[in-house]
Amino acid sequence: MGQPNGSAEHGFVLVGFSDRPRLEMVLFIVNFTLYSLAVLGNSTIILVCILDPGLHTPMYFFLANLSFLDLCFSTSCIPQMLVNLWGPHKTISYAGCVVQLFSFLTVGGVECLLLAVMAYDRYAAVCRPLHYTVIMHPRLCLQLLAVAWGSGLLNAIVMSPLTMTLPRCGRHRVNHFLCEMPALIKMACVDARAVELLGFAFAVLIVLLPLALILVSYGHIAAAVLRIKSAAGRWKAFNTCSSHLTVVSLFYGSIIYMYMQPGNSSSQDQGKFLTLFYNLVTPMLNPLIYTLRNKEVKGSLKKVMGRQ
Repeated sequence: MGQPNGSAEHGFVLVGFSDRPRLEMVLFIVNFTLYSLAVLGNSTIILVCILDPGLHTPMYFFLANLSFLDLCFSTSCIPQMLVNLWGPHKTISYAGCVVQLFSFLTVGGVECLLLAVMAYDRYAAVCRPLHYTVIMHPRLCLQLLAVAWGSGLLNAIVMSPLTMTLPRCGRHRVNHFLCEMPALIKMACVDARAVELLGFAFAVLIVLLPLALILVSYGHIAAAVLRIKSAAGRWKAFNTCSSHLTVVSLFYGSIIYMYMQPGNSSSQDQGKFLTLFYNLVTPMLNPLIYTLRNKEVKGSLKKVMGRQ
């Protein structure tokens, strides 16, 4: 990958929240706390899913992978942001920026598709319970996960070089707290509409198409739940899917608002806080959502901790 306009030598300046110096220390404390909780919560989910044989099912296989992605998502940029918030220097090397952008695009794409796979898993559990183990066999689970990772990597392999090699005419100030694609494209001193359109096309495929699959899956699930005669049965089916629905709403709501607006019309400050939300708050909340709403996970936590 090329390193134009002296970027390789000087790297980039991540402006972040430096225009609000009084806010930086508050953000450091809040973000450090949230990041610590995200790492602890997601690491716990992964360990519990590995250590408890009772959780060696497709649902928890995908949940452990979601927690791993959340760890990667936050770790791709939050530590760098914390360093920049703490000290006067807001710099990141060119190589660091490349790694951050590539990781961000890969993990974000994989997570969108993994949430669609998890919706299909819930569809099979609720709508085809007698055939669930046949449908969601281990080989299919691995194939679906491979498709998700392949799609995320393809997005990053295509968009990262195109974004990083745009001429910037010496500009090195990124108006964000991370090397994010829209902020880097805006720094270009040439017409970058072709790159923006390609990025939008990938967003449709990686964000909107999986969302459509999620909505179709939950449409079938809702129809199946309404056919259940007993209130207890309906509640059990709803409870099976409620955690995933909550996670989908949090993640996709912020992603769509951020990336699917024509011309990226949201304000810079709004964009920074939205990015912070889906990059830190959502990964921190996901383990809580799954543990507080899931008796199996809570039971496994007690077993692993030696309380049973």
